[in-house]
Amino acid sequence: MSQARGTLEERARTTPAGEEVIEAPAPIAPGAASPGTSRVTVIRPASRLPHLEVPELWHFRELLWTLVWRDIVVRYKQTFLGIAWALLVPAFTALVYIVVFGRFANFPDGGLHYAVLVVGGVLPMQYFTSSLTNSSMSLASNLPLVTKVYFPRVLLPLAAVIVPMIDLVVGLPVLVTVMWVYETWPAGWEVLLAPAFLALAVVAGLGAGFFLSALNVRYRDVRYIIPVLLPVLPLVSGVIYAVEGIPTKWQWVLAFNPMTAVVSGWRWSVLDATAPNPWQTATGVGVAVAMFLVGLTVFRATEPKFADTI
Repeated sequence: MSQARGTLEERARTTPAGEEVIEAPAPIAPGAASPGTSRVTVIRPASRLPHLEVPELWHFRELLWTLVWRDIVVRYKQTFLGIAWALLVPAFTALVYIVVFGRFANFPDGGLHYAVLVVGGVLPMQYFTSSLTNSSMSLASNLPLVTKVYFPRVLLPLAAVIVPMIDLVVGLPVLVTVMWVYETWPAGWEVLLAPAFLALAVVAGLGAGFFLSALNVRYRDVRYIIPVLLPVLPLVSGVIYAVEGIPTKWQWVLAFNPMTAVVSGWRWSVLDATAPNPWQTATGVGVAVAMFLVGLTVFRATEPKFADTI
């Protein structure tokens, strides 16, 4: 009876494989007979190989949606225009590009009206820049959660790349309006591949987010480097010009930027633009997958020290 009412005594031992095993008597209700069984909890060191614990992520799915909803609310809380900013930002950005580069720089348009070309490139690029910025700061901006509560840390960068998808969906009417004005519509089955190119942007953004968020825990210079790099991305991703209109050698240089494949493929599928070079697209896909694996590897390798370092 004293065992049932007192604190359960746990015994720890180490197996030959290096695993720590904690054995504790099973809880016994007062007045019940002891079943003579024990509850065994095995604590294994987390693997630092690039992997995602899908069952664990599924178990914490409600936390993921809570983080996403929290970020959406905070993003537009106490703003005068609210979610209308998701419409105004791509519209104003595209207008500046059209006036400056379309009128004075005479960039190649690939057979499309320049306004359609620019708006078609701005939307996926703004998604990528937002996801990169948010995911790189996801650990540092959630310090109380990282240091005091256990949950899969990958949920923070993952939630950070999901939130900008809302802005992308809200901003689609800007693209549809420009397409209607200039009578530019998808030609056929290619439109079915549009989500695949957006998924490529998600993979690239998540991979970069894993790497930069883990790096930002130790070196806070990341928050100063990213704003310097973001204005350059549209210039090296074909947002303000048609990639097929520049010399071939530079096309291959830009092919190592995954967002070049995203922008070119998105325009081809949605705006009936020139089909992207399949080998250059494959290069961008390979780089995006490599970014994801490297970022996840760095994230997993440094994850055990997040709480102590941050």
